Amino acid sequence: MTDETLRSVDITRIGPARFKATNARGGETFFGTGGDDPDFTPVELLLAAIAGCSALDVEAITHKRTTSTRFDVRAEGEKVRDEHGNHLTGLRVSFEVEFPEGPDGDAARDRVQSAIAMSRDRLCTVSRTVQLGEDVVYDDLAPEEPVSRP
Repeated sequence: MTDETLRSVDITRIGPARFKATNARGGETFFGTGGDDPDFTPVELLLAAIAGCSALDVEAITHKRTTSTRFDVRAEGEKVRDEHGNHLTGLRVSFEVEFPEGPDGDAARDRVQSAIAMSRDRLCTVSRTVQLGEDVVYDDLAPEEPVSRP
């Protein structure tokens, strides 16, 4: 991997079942188990990443024609536990996008379905990774150095 292609986040525990994710640009978000705090769960972050990635793609393509008057995206899936362990099934991304009346709005409306298809089939790194099923490698925990006692 090169600096140009590498993407990373660092995770730090900030409390019981609460963590902070920090990206390379210093941005932060928080997550946990979905108890009493408002933090996203990791599953919700995955759904947000899928919907957000496609939303950015579709907005970039349609915005060339005009700005939307409404742009809502929902990602959902069913969390199951079966012989494959815990995972999501039935992943679905739904768009509700509206544009102003007139020729520019018509041009954007004509483009929205193909923009969604391009995001699904080629552009969205997050959903493409899920669809293609990339392996996730977990590094072994490095042993701690023994503490020498005087």
